[in-house]
Amino acid sequence: MNRTTLSLIAGTTALAAVTGFAALSAPDAPGADTAAKAAAQLPVERTSLLCPAPSTSDLAETSYTSFTPVTKGTGSGGKAELREADEESADAPADGEAEGKDDGKSGEDKPAKPVLTPKEPGKPVTGDSSGGDAPPLVGTADGRFAPGWTVQETTEVAAGTGRGLQGVNCTAPDTDFWFPGASTDADRTDYVHLTNPDDSAAVADIELYGKDGALKSAVGEGITVPPHSSEPVLLSTLTTERQTNLTVHVNVRSGRVGAAVQALDDKLGGDWLAASTDPSGSLVLPGIPKDATSVRLVALAPGDSDADLKVRLASPSGLITPAGHETVHVKGGMTAAVDLGDVTRGEAGSLVLTPTDRSVPVVAALRVVRGKGDKQETAFIPATRPVGTRATSADNSGKGGTLSLTAPGAAATVKVTASAGSEGGTPVSKTYTIKAGTTQDIEPPAPGGLKGTYALTVETVSGGPVYGARTLTASEGGLPAFTVQTLPDDRGTVAVPEADEDLSVLQK
Repeated sequence: MNRTTLSLIAGTTALAAVTGFAALSAPDAPGADTAAKAAAQLPVERTSLLCPAPSTSDLAETSYTSFTPVTKGTGSGGKAELREADEESADAPADGEAEGKDDGKSGEDKPAKPVLTPKEPGKPVTGDSSGGDAPPLVGTADGRFAPGWTVQETTEVAAGTGRGLQGVNCTAPDTDFWFPGASTDADRTDYVHLTNPDDSAAVADIELYGKDGALKSAVGEGITVPPHSSEPVLLSTLTTERQTNLTVHVNVRSGRVGAAVQALDDKLGGDWLAASTDPSGSLVLPGIPKDATSVRLVALAPGDSDADLKVRLASPSGLITPAGHETVHVKGGMTAAVDLGDVTRGEAGSLVLTPTDRSVPVVAALRVVRGKGDKQETAFIPATRPVGTRATSADNSGKGGTLSLTAPGAAATVKVTASAGSEGGTPVSKTYTIKAGTTQDIEPPAPGGLKGTYALTVETVSGGPVYGARTLTASEGGLPAFTVQTLPDDRGTVAVPEADEDLSVLQK
């Protein structure tokens, strides 16, 4: 497989803001109807993106896959580029060095070339990096490349802390993130990676919540992330307390950052822990591998109110209540953890949390373990948004992958499309019906004549909300290595009210 080799350093993950535009309008004459027409769904025009430094291990092998699904109404222009996050600061003159100084190379500063550049929507591009010096990447996409732009970062680490398969979707920078499932246990080395994509510094607070509430930490306040750079923050440096189950809250005072937690275990491998969806009274955590040997639920109710949640498993045959774990009580501001054991018992499953009485906003994630003894590997499944209009999963190879879809309420029909391969192949689409209250594991369709890797898009055709996750697996000397990424709506379109008359000429 031909892949572009990337040269990289240390850092973080994030995908950024999606922006749509609408023209102002007004009635033709006094007394005319001023109500705007129904909003139309139009493709976003620009997307920003950040990817984290994958590993500090010399044994790390990382692949990147960039993909934009084909979206109607986007026109023919635009581009997408990924660059090293710190390249702009690297191009700036050093202290005491005058700008424009003749260095014998050129009279002008030349920015570094993009490290990954898609050529057309509908076809993935890939790149590789080896070792532990890969930096975070920053990217932008506009025009036809913006709607649904997705980048997957997948790393194999042969040995050492965090050995196994680690994967993460590059996600949007924001100002608020919740990470249930982190730890400062003796066997864990957890970092919060903060990446700033903008031209000015960002300032963030990192708060830790354990089983008894907030942990005291003065050094977690006012962390400055310089422009176009990344700051990995080791959780154990923020507190002297050793806690097995923590919830991390990243609150950005100024600017915005991309945030992700890299959770590395001395004995159980490791993976990236993506942020939970926004606090909500009901949550869905899809795609528990059917051969999971241990599943732990970690949850937090931000604020002072306690939450009582009904715990159900969406199995292939319907919603069931795990014996002995009918409900979970989450005290306000305190992290709760419940070991569910091998809750799936050899079948596909997704966890569904709903309030037993009044609704209290909650965040949650699952720590999932496969294997036994010294052949165990860990991954994380955060609560996620539904697939919605469309969700995308990149870096599929035609083997070692499972697509898990659940419809916790009403039955639903979805269309799953395998894109063209990065080096050849024709797209293939299949339609699936997910029965109400069930989870269905499917072997993803593969493009005809596949060469290279491909992307999957999942589109809701009819019925109730569908939640999804994709699992990648690999064999590392008998180790059941795996990583799970959820499939939230890609937010590739925005609602834009239709207007009777364009008044943009009046804006001066």
